[in-house]
Amino acid sequence: MVGEEDFQSILENGISFGRGGERKDPNEGKVKTKAKKKKYITGAHGSGSARQKAKYREQRANRKH
Repeated sequence: MVGEEDFQSILENGISFGRGGERKDPNEGKVKTKAKKKKYITGAHGSGSARQKAKYREQRANRKH
C-alpha cells in the first residue's frame, strides 16, 4: 500500500518511470567508418571492389523505376 508520505510525494513531484537521469552522448560507442562516405559509396576512391559495389547499389536503386 502507498503510505501518506508517498502519496504526498507523488502529488508534489509526479510519477517518474525511469526515463530521466543523466544524458549520454549519442555518438558514444559508435565506430567511425569510411563506408558511408560519398566517395566510397560511388566507388570514386579507386578500389575495384568499391566500384563494383557501387554498380550493384545503383542497379538496386534503379530496380523499381
